[in-house]
Amino acid sequence: MNKEFFEAVQMLEKEKGIPAEYLYEKIQNAIIVALRKDYNGKDVVSCEIDPENYEMNVFVRKNVVDEIDDEDTDITVADAQQYKPGAEAGDIIEIMLDTKDFGRIAAQTAKHVIRQGIRDAEKGQIMMEFQSKQQELVTAKVLSVDPITGNATLEIGKAEAILPKGEQVPGEELTVGELIKVFIVDVRDTEKGPKAMISRTHQGLVKRLFETEVPEIYDGTVTINAISREAGARTKMAVSSKDENVDAIGACIGPRGSRVNKIVELLGGEKIDIVNYSEDPKQFVAAALAPANVLSVEIPDSEVKSCVVTVPDNQLSLAIGNKGQNARLAARLTGWKIDIKPESGFYEG
Repeated sequence: MNKEFFEAVQMLEKEKGIPAEYLYEKIQNAIIVALRKDYNGKDVVSCEIDPENYEMNVFVRKNVVDEIDDEDTDITVADAQQYKPGAEAGDIIEIMLDTKDFGRIAAQTAKHVIRQGIRDAEKGQIMMEFQSKQQELVTAKVLSVDPITGNATLEIGKAEAILPKGEQVPGEELTVGELIKVFIVDVRDTEKGPKAMISRTHQGLVKRLFETEVPEIYDGTVTINAISREAGARTKMAVSSKDENVDAIGACIGPRGSRVNKIVELLGGEKIDIVNYSEDPKQFVAAALAPANVLSVEIPDSEVKSCVVTVPDNQLSLAIGNKGQNARLAARLTGWKIDIKPESGFYEG
């Protein structure tokens, strides 16, 4: 190996962050594996790399014997004494191979290892970048949108990720070059490299948006206790305050609705109901059915988390919501099965 090879490895360490020792070890192991083929796979080859002196040496171990039994592992006393004067039967010696015997293999192996090392390093950097943002909100640039599947390719930092059509907000049209907010749900290491599972429909997106826009949530004064969401249509969010002087709902809405309106805009007009969280299931269920007014909440059997809610007759449709959406989101938010009844006891759908 020449000086330029060692300088190239040092440059890779600086520019790509690949430790030189890691590459040298990989090259040593790969050369040993390649040269073992000349000895029918026997474990007789060793390799030493000395970056300080720009040297690489390869050795073959031989058993000194009176008569050759295995050409791959044995050497006669006479031949052994050419390498080590005084060698005798029973000794084990290491013979340094001439560069011409392994130079071409070493060069090819080193190139392959370095190329693979660069790929692994870039893969590792992408993995680290994604993992550092797992369960976080990030800004992504739309690079392309598949006209057939609707899947969008996004640029996130130095990496790319696919936003499947099913993880896009229903009805939204993404355009190339547009900057959008996405939530990194998970990061997986696959055979093809790191893969980030990203979404715009995940409830975590809404949570992170509120954490970004509402200082009281960011500093822990206000807590988001639960979220239920049907992306593109409606989100319900339950909040509570650790400070009796801070109104949790008011903090999320902001002056003249500035905070919540900004989030609604980022979500393409998605409606957001913000309600007070309560440890009392009756109060929590009643609040979750907002904007409908609730007259009473009865819990026949708390073990199955099922309740019966009574609302004014003229509020029944509002409580149930369009295609049952309000009731459905309230049930998800609270974790309770909700049966809604009109005050009169009769309902004609």
